[in-house]
Amino acid sequence: MASQDWFEKDFYAILGVPADADQAAIKKAYRKLARKEHPDQNPGDPKAEARFKDITEAHSVLSDPKQKQEYDAIRQMTRGGARFTAGGPGGGGGAGGFEDVFSQMFGGGGGNVRFGTGGGGQPNLEDLLGGLFGGQGGGFSQTGGGFPGGFGGYGAPRGPQKGRDLEAKTTLTFRAAVAGSTVTLSGLDGKRITAKIPAGVKDGQKIRLRGKGGEGDPGGPAGDLILTVSVSPDSVYGREGDNLTVDLPVTFAEAALGATVPVPTLDGATVKVRLTPGTPSGRVLRVKGRGVVAKDHTGDLLAKVQIVVPQRLSDEAREVVEKLREQEAGVDPRAELFAKARQG
Repeated sequence: MASQDWFEKDFYAILGVPADADQAAIKKAYRKLARKEHPDQNPGDPKAEARFKDITEAHSVLSDPKQKQEYDAIRQMTRGGARFTAGGPGGGGGAGGFEDVFSQMFGGGGGNVRFGTGGGGQPNLEDLLGGLFGGQGGGFSQTGGGFPGGFGGYGAPRGPQKGRDLEAKTTLTFRAAVAGSTVTLSGLDGKRITAKIPAGVKDGQKIRLRGKGGEGDPGGPAGDLILTVSVSPDSVYGREGDNLTVDLPVTFAEAALGATVPVPTLDGATVKVRLTPGTPSGRVLRVKGRGVVAKDHTGDLLAKVQIVVPQRLSDEAREVVEKLREQEAGVDPRAELFAKARQG
C-alpha cells in the first residue's frame, strides 16, 4: 500500500537526488531515469519494469508539494533511532515501536495506545491511523478525521494517476501560424506526437494539447503537452493583434491625384483600395475582414501608404517636377514641425 511504501522506501534515493533537491532537480532526475528504465526500452525485463514503477511512484510523491511535505514529515518522524517494530513480547526486545512512537506523538503515557499487527508482525497502517482518528478499520480517507499537522488523506486510495504534463517548443512560419498547422514532435520516450496548432497562434504563445503528454497509470488519463510556439517573421506581412499589416507602395502621382490601387492579401488574392487626392505617406487604409481569423471575429488588413520617390527622371518628368517646385515656392512643409518643437 502507498502508506506503507512511504515508511519502507527512500524516494530520494530511488531518484538519486539529495533530500533538499528542488523540483527542477527532481524532474530532471526522473526524466533521465524514466527514459532508461521505460518498459518500451527494456521489453521483457521485469526488473526494469519494477524499477520504472518505483521511479514513477517516487516522482508522483515528490513532485506533489502536499504529498512531498507529508512524506518529508514521515521521514523526519522516523529519523533518530525509532524503529517501527511490533511492540510487546517477542516484538523486538524492548525497542521503541509503533506504540511508543505514536503514544509520544499524541501525549500517551507509554503503552496506552495499542494496535493489532494483522498477523504479519508489522502493524497495519490503515488500522493504526483509522484507530487514532475514529476510523472503523476500513482505511483512512481524505475527508475523514485528518492527520494532525497536515496529514489529511494519508493512506487514502489514490486510484489511477494521470500522466505527467510534457513541455515542448516548435517554430512556425508566419503564414502557417495565421492559417493553422499540424506539427510532429518527438516525445520523451521517442514516440512521435502529432499536434494540431489552431489558426491565429501568436509568437510565444503556449498551447495546452490535452492527452498528448505522458501516459497515465492503467485506467488513468494521459497528461497534457504544453507547447510553446515561436513564429518566424514574414517579408511582407506583420501583425497587430488580430490585424495584419502591409506596406503599400504608391507613386507620387497616385497619392497626389488620387487612384484605385490593388493590395495583396495573405491568401494570395488581391483587393482594391481607393486613394483620395492628396493622400500622405503613412496613412493607413483598412480592408475589413482580411486579417487573422479568431474564434469570435476576424481581424482586418491594414495597408500603410508608402510614397515611392523615383530614382531616375526623364527630361520631361524633371521639367514637370521643376515647374511644381516653382509653384510651391514659399510653402514650408516643415513650418508646423518647428513650431511644435519650439513649444516643446
